[in-house]
Amino acid sequence: MKLKTIAKTIKTLGQGVTMGIDPAAEAGDPYDLFATWYREAEESGLIHPEAMALATATPDGRPSVRIVLLKEVDADGFVFYTNYESRKGSELEANPHASLAFHWAVLERQVRVEGSVERVSREQSIAYYHSRPRGSQIGAWASRQSRELGDRSTLEERVAHYTKEFDGGPVPLPDFWGGFRIRPARMEFWQGRTSRLHDRLIFEADGDGWKTHRLYP
Repeated sequence: MKLKTIAKTIKTLGQGVTMGIDPAAEAGDPYDLFATWYREAEESGLIHPEAMALATATPDGRPSVRIVLLKEVDADGFVFYTNYESRKGSELEANPHASLAFHWAVLERQVRVEGSVERVSREQSIAYYHSRPRGSQIGAWASRQSRELGDRSTLEERVAHYTKEFDGGPVPLPDFWGGFRIRPARMEFWQGRTSRLHDRLIFEADGDGWKTHRLYP
């Protein structure tokens, strides 16, 4: 399918978007606005509204990006879970800064987050880990995430090994697996508008509060 045809197919998704970001939001809290937008994304019927692009970089500035799933958000930031020895985990340990981007196309909305990164507590990681299906817990042990895999059978053998090892008991949290929290220094809320005159509202951390401003589209 040619790009021009794709554009013609999807350009109608935002028809009827006339209301922008309420000026009252500028005096509010970005987490409250995020909660409202996230709820509306869920109610819209979108598949995986929790999906977010996570951008990391090496200490010398080489970036990489992938989709991960938001698992928790509160006044301390945005949390996702991974293998700490994966590429993203290694990059975050070496350069603890990251960016997130949520894109809810049917609502013509984006949220961008930039901030510092830290591990969540082991207790928090344990609590989340044991909320996962048992197969996913076994998978965390079996996968040497981001490392070269010779063939699929090797992975399946590792799954069988750990399934047998933990048979009849709980699956412990691996030392190399857990959560990261992104503490925002900057959050941008982007609302599509007609004629590409979009709304962009910026929140920047300022002591214990936030300062806001808008950007040209």
